[in-house]
Formats: sequence, C-alpha cells, structure tokens
Amino acid sequence: MAELRPLSVELRRIAETELNEVEERVPADLEALRNWLSKQPHLKARQDDQFLVGFLRGCKFSLEKTKSKLDNFYTIKTLMPELFGNRTMDEKNIALCRTGTYVRLPKPWGPGGPRLQLTTYEKFDPKSFKLLDLFRFQTMISEQAISQDDNSNISGYIEIIDMGKLSLSFLAQLDFTLIKKMGVFAEKAQPTRLKGVHLINCPKEGVALLNLAKSLMPSKLQQRFHVYKNLDQLAEVIPREYLPEEFGGSNGRIADIKAEMEKGLVAYQDYFREETKYGVNEQLRPGKRVTADTLFGVEGSFRKLDID
Repeated sequence: MAELRPLSVELRRIAETELNEVEERVPADLEALRNWLSKQPHLKARQDDQFLVGFLRGCKFSLEKTKSKLDNFYTIKTLMPELFGNRTMDEKNIALCRTGTYVRLPKPWGPGGPRLQLTTYEKFDPKSFKLLDLFRFQTMISEQAISQDDNSNISGYIEIIDMGKLSLSFLAQLDFTLIKKMGVFAEKAQPTRLKGVHLINCPKEGVALLNLAKSLMPSKLQQRFHVYKNLDQLAEVIPREYLPEEFGGSNGRIADIKAEMEKGLVAYQDYFREETKYGVNEQLRPGKRVTADTLFGVEGSFRKLDID
C-alpha cells in the first residue's frame, strides 16, 4: 500500500475525474516508475511515495510524461547549480522570507481549488537581493509543495504579482536568460501546474519589459498571463476574500504567513541537504547527452538589461 496523505473529498474527486487517478492502481503506478528509475544509469532521483505521486498527478498519470518530467526535473537542476545547488535556509533566504516578498497563502481558492501565491515588492531591496535570489527562494517553496501541498499538486497554483512597489533599479537587473530558463523549467520539469499569473499595478515602465519577458515563455504559459490595472479589477476574477488582510481579504496576515513559512522551511532543511545527492550524470546518459543549449536554447542569447 502506498504511503500517501489521505485526500479531502473535493481533491479526491478532482484527482479521479481530471487527473485519471485510480486509487487502487497507484501502488502499481509507483512501482512501475521506480522500476524505470532503477534502469536509468544517468539519473538518481528521490523515490518516496508522496514525492513521486506528485509527478504522476502533475502528468495526469501518464507514465511516459512522468518519466520525461522527472528526467527534466533533475537535468535542469543539475544544469543550474547557481539556482538549485546547495540550497538551505541560510541568512539570505531567511532575510528574504522575512520581507514577505513571496508568500503562499494559507487558504486555496476554494476547498478543492488551486493554491494562491503572492509576490509584492514593497520590502524587496534590490541592493540586498537579486532576481536570482528570489527565484531560488521560490524553487524552495515549490519543492516543498510537491510533498506537502495536495491542492497545489492536484489543482495547480496561481501566482498573484503586485508590481506597484517595483523599483526601476530592480527592473534594470532583469536577466532574460534566467527568465527563459525558468519558463522552460515550469513547463517541462515542475510537477505542480501553473494555472495563471495575475499581475496588478504594473508601472508603465514595466509593461514593455513584461511583454518581452512573457514572449520568452513557452506559448502555453504565455496564455496564462493576465494584467489588471488595480486590485479592484483582480477582485472581479479572484474574490478579495482569498487575499491577505493587507489586501482587504481574509486569507491570513502576511506577517503571520511569512513567520509560518520560515518555520516550515527551516524544518524542511533535511530535504534540501538530501537533494545534493540527486541529479543526472550526462556521461552515463544512454543516447545523446543533454546540454543547457539543447534544453534551453538560450545560451548567449540575452544580456542583463542596462537602464541608466
């Protein structure tokens, strides 16, 4: 019997009707996946039930898609050590967490709905943090979700980004190669599915840059970007009650949410330490080796933007 958290009635229904999950067949699906992994000389992957079922759910229980996504997950992580290597809740990540720049809201969008995640730049100091730091922190949150957040695994997640306090000095740091790579990772490797990116209060200086960044994303992701003038427009799509108290909602206080997130991530340290054992060895890959250029197609294509 697979060692998995029991699902709520709402999530069980969605898993069965939308993700093709058959509860009685899950142990066999997991065994088939482990059997395949045992025959991949180049790939060393985490194999606990809750982790692997996150990939099966993210691929609607297509074993072939799950194999591809798992391989891409560890391949991209190996190719991007600056983002995925030796992650820990060090002083920088703790400081970034305490800014409340990026939070996972406690209540999903309805009992069986997607997880809501909020980015706000009010306390993000571009002199202290770079875009890479923020992306690195976000990958830690998303990996924690693979094993711990059933709403995210089954119903996906939605990003809400308030750009009202975004500084021009931060825009000047934008690294389009990194943005492109993160888009590829989200589409080809991340098991939790991005259902939408909702941006509010986008400054006019940022619109052109936003459009450029969006154009670098896979077409499927481009269609999931939505821009609103203000919070009132967003509330017509995502009811305000699902936002934090600071945004006029009832979905927790950011001060409390970030404190809980810090506690949870610190408690997850063993996971991040163990991750250094997993990855790919291209020397052992059967067939053609994978490189950053073949996977991302962006090497040398973009530079950081210079704004005077």
